[in-house]
Amino acid sequence: MPVPRLYPPVPLVGVSVLCHKNKHTLLVKRGKQPYLGLWSLPGGMVEVGESLLAAANRELFEETGITAHLSAPLETFDSIERDADNRVRSHFVLVVFHGPYAEGTLSARDDAAEARWAAMEDLENLEMTPGTLARLQRFWAD
Repeated sequence: MPVPRLYPPVPLVGVSVLCHKNKHTLLVKRGKQPYLGLWSLPGGMVEVGESLLAAANRELFEETGITAHLSAPLETFDSIERDADNRVRSHFVLVVFHGPYAEGTLSARDDAAEARWAAMEDLENLEMTPGTLARLQRFWAD
């Protein structure tokens, strides 16, 4: 029985991918809740029996048609949203992988409403999911 994404009884595990090419970051505009219409890193939920890395590769390709040379996780964090009554509306544990573009033709697919390569100077003009801009600024500062 699937665990509901809203008001889950346990935290849910997801992955996202910071794919880069020529000083540009691959972003998708979310086509579903949570954060419908905001720009984010491609990603999604880990399936039962799937490794974190396999999930990251699958989600990247499903949403963008792109593959990347992914390395070890860059960051792991909690995304917890509470409702007006302070009940946990959503709780995701997210693991962020990163790596350079490998191959593929960019197109918005699956849960992505749009997909694009964004230069660092363009990032501040995009409405992003919480924490995404800071995450990208830290990555590109190194």
